[in-house]
Amino acid sequence: MQKEKEHVALISVLASGGLAIVKFVIGFMTGSIGLISEGVHSSSDFVATLITWWAVRVSHKPADDDHHFGHGKMESMAALFQVVLLFGAAGWIAYEAIKRLLGESHVIEGAWMAIAVLVGSIIVDFWRVRALRKVAKATGSPALEADALHFLSDMLSSGVVLIGMIFVAFGQMSADAVAALIVACFIIFAAFKLGRQTFDTLVDTAPEGASRAIAAHVERIPEVLAVERTRVRSAGATLFVELAVAVSRSLPLDHVSALNAQIVETVQNEFPNAEVIVVAEPRAVDDEAIETHLRVIAANLGAAIHRLTIQRVAGRLSISVDIEVQADLSVDQAHDAASELEAAIRKELGDDIEIDTHIEPMAANWLSGKEIPDERYRTLKDSLIASADEGGVVRDVHNVRIRSTELGLIMNFHCRLPPDMLVSDAHTAVDEVERRVRSLHPDVVRVIGHAEPQRAI
Repeated sequence: MQKEKEHVALISVLASGGLAIVKFVIGFMTGSIGLISEGVHSSSDFVATLITWWAVRVSHKPADDDHHFGHGKMESMAALFQVVLLFGAAGWIAYEAIKRLLGESHVIEGAWMAIAVLVGSIIVDFWRVRALRKVAKATGSPALEADALHFLSDMLSSGVVLIGMIFVAFGQMSADAVAALIVACFIIFAAFKLGRQTFDTLVDTAPEGASRAIAAHVERIPEVLAVERTRVRSAGATLFVELAVAVSRSLPLDHVSALNAQIVETVQNEFPNAEVIVVAEPRAVDDEAIETHLRVIAANLGAAIHRLTIQRVAGRLSISVDIEVQADLSVDQAHDAASELEAAIRKELGDDIEIDTHIEPMAANWLSGKEIPDERYRTLKDSLIASADEGGVVRDVHNVRIRSTELGLIMNFHCRLPPDMLVSDAHTAVDEVERRVRSLHPDVVRVIGHAEPQRAI
């Protein structure tokens, strides 16, 4: 696509140079100020298209240490240069035309030769407008779009001069200067329109409607609560988009990352040349469960909680929770940690809350474990199976592993339970097995049972 941009820009350079030479030669031969004005216009085109050709080559370069957002604005600078040339050309043409209208009449010879040149110029400009607009639309190039607008005004002004030359051919000599003035107006109008577009790009004006369109598409994503902020600016063919979106604060980090990728894909489906940055801002949703709310509060403090119990007593909340703290903390330090959690909960849910925190030592994450002697293993395994059988619910104890650690013995096992049993009942049944084993063997510090459904044979 870049080669196509450069190719159409280069052809435009050659066409502008050829047209300028022909218009000047025939204009001076015939004495037509209208055709000479067209030659000036085409000369400015030649310089402008040279700049455009250079700009589309440079703008394609990737971002570097000195240009973090790439070189896309080089195309806007080229368009700005065209604006200056257009205003300069329009001023000269208007000056010469007014001078001729107020001065002596000027005889124009070979009007039909000038007419032929103008017809050829219109055909060339028509082809250039089509080619440039096609590539500009495909690549989003403001420099090529500026060229297309430029040559559209050329084509229209050539048409006006052509009409003036036809009148000249029938003896209306002043029509040539009038046509030149109309050409100057065309050029000024095109320069003003192009200048406004270029200025908007250079001062980072958001493309019209882009922010609303982007926000509308992103807000359709279910996990996005709202689009808080949208910032859009363009540099060459690239659209830079910055989004701040509100998401549920209970959303896991890996889900947030996946959501960000989905948002980027959504924007780029509508704006293929967009570079998108997404900032996810956590928010408490209106229907957030109190349990989720409490876990988020604890997580923000870096506190681990479990066995969360929530009651509503006479319209007031009563909350009981176990908070895990480092085992080597003093009671005073542990109490401070629990008080910090309680204060954070009251700050978010109100002071009229009953809170009880139970302090538990946090188990070490990494323990050095080793296998116990076979005889001791068999004794403990038999005791475990007997404890399970005593309850009459836990069946088929298997995959028993018992290791010795610096904290004591840790026992892991698998077992089977009725498939339709409630989780709360299953947890109670497995906990009863743990209590029996630990009452019989005080050196066992943990018994972890993995429950599986009992399948029919």
